[in-house]
Amino acid sequence: MGKANFTEDFKRDAVLQITERGCPVSEVAARLGISKYSLSEWRKRYGKPAAAASDDDQAAEVRRLKREPQRVTEERDIPKKSGRVLRQGCKVKYAFIAAHRLQFSIRAMCRCPRVQPSGFCAWLKDPLSRRAREDQRRIELIRAAWSESGKVYGYRKLHDDLADMGESCCPNRVARLTRLAGIRAEIGYKRRPGHYGGKPSLAVDNTLDRRFDAEAPDMAWVTDITYIRTHEGFAHLAVVFSPRRVVGWSMQARQTANVVLQALLAAVWRRKPKERVLVHSDQGSQFTSMEWASFLKHHDLPPSMSPRGNCHDNAVAESFFNLLKRERIRRKVCRTSDEARGDVFDYIEMFYNPTRKHARNGMLSPIEFERQHKAKAEGV
Repeated sequence: MGKANFTEDFKRDAVLQITERGCPVSEVAARLGISKYSLSEWRKRYGKPAAAASDDDQAAEVRRLKREPQRVTEERDIPKKSGRVLRQGCKVKYAFIAAHRLQFSIRAMCRCPRVQPSGFCAWLKDPLSRRAREDQRRIELIRAAWSESGKVYGYRKLHDDLADMGESCCPNRVARLTRLAGIRAEIGYKRRPGHYGGKPSLAVDNTLDRRFDAEAPDMAWVTDITYIRTHEGFAHLAVVFSPRRVVGWSMQARQTANVVLQALLAAVWRRKPKERVLVHSDQGSQFTSMEWASFLKHHDLPPSMSPRGNCHDNAVAESFFNLLKRERIRRKVCRTSDEARGDVFDYIEMFYNPTRKHARNGMLSPIEFERQHKAKAEGV
């Protein structure tokens, strides 16, 4: 059987079954015994009258002309407003499009900076990248570690805290995140020049000679005295170190030999050294007094003194006082001496000795460094 031929009238009548009666194409094709492709072709040819097609063309032209002023306005105004973001990254361009999407069409704004609408829609659903979300998570960890340190740590110690938490990131990234979070370390303050006069009543050799990193604890103690301002007046704090752990301290209202003797007595009572311990100090009046010399002789503690006016020979104590004042004392002026004493106790016993990281200790706290040193010595 040859190929079936259909008249023009037959084809128009078949198309009318679809356009006027609403019959499905597949049903009409099955009943007439023709393919759906042929019926679709007939529909394209005979489905619309010429007048109707002309009306559709006119309607499309009217819609185009109505959109023309908006198109011209967008082509003129979008480059003016987006001039600063054309050379920026995609995120900046996406943010510009999101900010002006009620004013201009999204497609027109995507054409100007040459970005894809699909990329903008994906960014709109999730504006933060994986790295940005990771930065936000780490910023929260950094804030927590910074607050736990009393808001005194800088990015180096905060980086070490993150490492203790199991986070892997470089110090430069931590520095960038601390800047973004507005986190800053407590910095020092300008030291007032000292005045030296008079000859000391007693002076001994500088036996320690800046050898602060002792081979074992309680080989050498370093001591010094400073003052703390309160509303009641000055309170005087004496501290004893071994080598960077505070092993004894005393705080009194008067700057007499008794305040340093009480600090040294606290160190002797707490540490109970089995060997002779070298006690190093400066040539202040309290350390050159007869009471101090008698105490050292009674407890078999050989003395050592730094030269006059040389603070570097007593650097361990000076460094601690700098930390104490910039991280705690200078933040506020205590009302009473008892309040200042409580603040000093909290800093030394609750933070500095058990918690605060020290660069010379390999970012370990003084107590942890001493514990590891003792465990290593016992293992040997």
